Amino acid sequence: MALSLQQATVEEQSCRSSGRLEDPSCSHWLCVSVVSVWQVMCFCGVRVAGCVSLVSVWQVVCLCGVRVAGDRWMVANMSVSVDIRLKRANKVYHEGEALSGVIVLQCKEPLPHHGILLTMEGLVNLQLSSKSVGVFEAFYNSVKPIPLLSSSIEVARSGKIPAGKTDIPFEFPLQAKGNKMLYETYHGVFVNIQYTLRCDVKRPLLSKDLSRTCEFIVHCQPQKAKVSPSPVSFSITPDTLQNNRERGALPKFLVRGRLDATSCVINQPLSGEVVVEHSDIPVKSIELQLVRVETCGCAEGYARDATEIQNIQIAEGDVCHGLSIPIYMVFPRLFTCPTLETTNFKVEFEVNIVIVLQDDHLITENFPLKLCRV
Repeated sequence: MALSLQQATVEEQSCRSSGRLEDPSCSHWLCVSVVSVWQVMCFCGVRVAGCVSLVSVWQVVCLCGVRVAGDRWMVANMSVSVDIRLKRANKVYHEGEALSGVIVLQCKEPLPHHGILLTMEGLVNLQLSSKSVGVFEAFYNSVKPIPLLSSSIEVARSGKIPAGKTDIPFEFPLQAKGNKMLYETYHGVFVNIQYTLRCDVKRPLLSKDLSRTCEFIVHCQPQKAKVSPSPVSFSITPDTLQNNRERGALPKFLVRGRLDATSCVINQPLSGEVVVEHSDIPVKSIELQLVRVETCGCAEGYARDATEIQNIQIAEGDVCHGLSIPIYMVFPRLFTCPTLETTNFKVEFEVNIVIVLQDDHLITENFPLKLCRV
């Protein structure tokens, strides 16, 4: 017996008007469901000819995991969850260490699969700012993702996961690809260094594969040489300012201060002090601005962009003259890394001391920083 979609639609309307649609014992039930089955197969991506055999339709429905009743259909929900849990709570690893943990699968019913694959990847993603696009043709080759590591293991062969919770342990050696080295994890604007674990559960035909991604953090090996802090003193007056075209229009002021070090250990705060000795116009605010300077490019040229990471207000209002105001800034995790310079990109950092006067004059003093890990 075969019905076209048009004939099935007529049968459905007849049963709907007579109230027999909801009765599973109705002799028209199987025929009526063809319309819904047609919709289901379109939803599942099954291409159907104009005339459909009911037996074939029913086989397709069972294969797709679809339950049909009257004009209502429902995709069977396996309620499967996949999670990747690393043994280290902080997810921080160093090159040469073993990355270990478990894959946690939870399902209400047994889950058939065609293998479970775990992939570890490390990539440097470079992006050009809008002002640099089209400047150098060679840029387009140099901004391609740079692979640092790539490896995969099959943690489970084709089979069936039992109902309930299943833990699958794994262990990965954290080694760079070829002769490359692992850079520290860094989330920037134009430079992004990221390491991920991805678990893929391959499902049977017409079932969507399951995937889960987990990021872990790589820290570079601490340098053996000790960093000896060398304090940097500064004095800001109208005469010391650069890029000042209207020097005569500036009010008289004198700001002194000190940074305890410009070669900084990344897990220790930046510290120092600033003192407003005198100012003809009252001070409105004093701020500490941390800036990332990212450079992407090649031999033909470079695109250098500076963007703000964080801004901390250390004083508000007209501060007392001669009073020492402490400087204290913690370097944020992920958004900073040890100063890095490679063939295709550089990551550097600077700090700005910004003094805003009541008449909205902006006074800025810039200090390049070198970050390291010890």
